[in-house]
Amino acid sequence: MRQLAAGHVPGAHRSRRGDSGLEFRGHVALADAGDLRRIDLHASVRDPLGLHSGNWQVKVFSERKAVSVVVVADLSASMGFEGRRRRLDVLADFTAATARSAWRHGDAFGFVGCDDEVRAAWTLPPTRQRGAGEALAARLRALEPAGGAGGLRQAAASLPVRRSLVFLVSDFHAPLDSIDASLGALAAHELVPVVLWDAEEFAPPADGIAYLVDAESGARRMVWMRPALRERWHAARVERRAALHALFDRHRLDPLELFDGYRADAVTAHFV
Repeated sequence: MRQLAAGHVPGAHRSRRGDSGLEFRGHVALADAGDLRRIDLHASVRDPLGLHSGNWQVKVFSERKAVSVVVVADLSASMGFEGRRRRLDVLADFTAATARSAWRHGDAFGFVGCDDEVRAAWTLPPTRQRGAGEALAARLRALEPAGGAGGLRQAAASLPVRRSLVFLVSDFHAPLDSIDASLGALAAHELVPVVLWDAEEFAPPADGIAYLVDAESGARRMVWMRPALRERWHAARVERRAALHALFDRHRLDPLELFDGYRADAVTAHFV
């Protein structure tokens, strides 16, 4: 996390809590110290009033703490797209891997699934139970998604009050104003947008008559695919990606982009 952890449970994240860790934080008076073995004679001597008043200086070291790691998942109809990989399978892979990583680091793992609203059946409060992610992943692989993604704006109410590490996983095909509202609603947490795209969803059909289906509404439209429309098709992808990045930049977010499937090395590179 970019900001220091604020929890009380020991873990792997830097914090400003505790006094017997390994990261030097500063000095406190002897009366406020929890470990007398860390009296700093040099700091006490430098304090002109320290030795005379008995105000000895004691070193304090921040301890590493655990946080809650929560996946907020878009379960709208467009997440059922199947190209090189089925998008829900990529979400399942990411969920299982995130849960395993959280468990290994002592963090709690939670999940909030949304389509038109937050779904109680897809809400898992943060837990340190081993295997919670694998059970969710199995259910995600069998899901037939439906509806829109408006529930993402309501997901914040299902998150822990204390600042958490939140992965917002979606294809981000919703209108930009809706995405903007979702990002704003989650701003109290350490937010990482995870963009799931597939090369085949942006590949235009062959020249001639083509039938296009809107993934969210199911509406069908007949078009005549021609070179000029093909160029507009490619330009639309570039413009959409640029618009998304501009939106993330306004929220000071660094998105994690997963193209054509889950890759552990891409996730590691994002944080390193």
